Amino acid sequence: MNKIKELIDKICVGYDADLEELESLIALERSEVTYLFEASDKARMQYCGNEVQVRAIIEFSNYCRCLCAYCGLNAENKTVARYRMSVEEIVENAKEAIEAGYRTLVLQSGEDQWYTREMICTIVKEIKKIDDVAITLSMGERSYEDYKAFKEVGADRYLIKHETADEELYNSLHPHSSFKNRVQCLKLLKELGFQTGSGFMIGIPGQTYRTIAKDIMLLKEIGVHMAGIGPFIPHPLTPLKDASTGSTFNTLKAVAVARLVLKDAMLPATTSLGVVDSKSKNLVFSTGANVIMQKVEPYKYRRLYDIYPKPLGHELTIKEERKKLDDFILSCGREIGASRGDHGKLLGQF
Repeated sequence: MNKIKELIDKICVGYDADLEELESLIALERSEVTYLFEASDKARMQYCGNEVQVRAIIEFSNYCRCLCAYCGLNAENKTVARYRMSVEEIVENAKEAIEAGYRTLVLQSGEDQWYTREMICTIVKEIKKIDDVAITLSMGERSYEDYKAFKEVGADRYLIKHETADEELYNSLHPHSSFKNRVQCLKLLKELGFQTGSGFMIGIPGQTYRTIAKDIMLLKEIGVHMAGIGPFIPHPLTPLKDASTGSTFNTLKAVAVARLVLKDAMLPATTSLGVVDSKSKNLVFSTGANVIMQKVEPYKYRRLYDIYPKPLGHELTIKEERKKLDDFILSCGREIGASRGDHGKLLGQF
């Protein structure tokens, strides 16, 4: 255990751990993780402070061209009722979220080419007229020209998860695309100046501790500003319907190691983690996480954005949900981020 503590201490002060070393941290047993979790929490405080950054997410379309083996929105699922929010609906929804106190909006959809470059640019420009909020786009793989146009009209961030750094596994799960293309998209987004987000699942069939270590090394190699790490949840209408749910314990370890390696990256307490185990969603705030997202699109659409099975709870207004979220953050002993929460600006580095 002394070697593990020494390794953690070295990473905390800038040592670049190799694959085997990161794998040894991901493989720690429950009786061995206390020092890892404590170190990741200290790193979070050092690089990001005590605030939790709050994001509003608008899932504006559940149409998708993709064939992801784990996702309930995949193009071959003929049972899901598809929807698309209009440009006007999206902008009005964003206005309500801004009025409820959100300073970052995440506009997310399946890979739906129905929304043209011009439509997305219009949405971004209209939201920016309302207030100087940060806009994150999460719409999957688009052309370089699309990404460039989105950046030029004011989009601040782009989130596109790589899901797994095992190229063979990635390609088997995503027959519509390739691992090389996904990584290339991330690199293009970085080149264009986006605050760039990626991430991966824990527990996808075929994954190993070494795979998770590779995932974290890839995040560092790309230089991501955000990384969503959450457990795999099987959907009953996908090829992986009989697979086991991903481990929340392994998710906590992965978030902790990612914090040590990535230092000041935005690491959310993912929705999937809360679905699998609400206690772990609380705990992740003491193992490195500093971001939380709240769905704000109308409930009639939330029910249909069915990537994986999840409870929706009682219907509340956007303001009521925000109050509930703020209370949760305070109950975790954390402060509520009041700014846009841009990467690199939490502690006044820039």
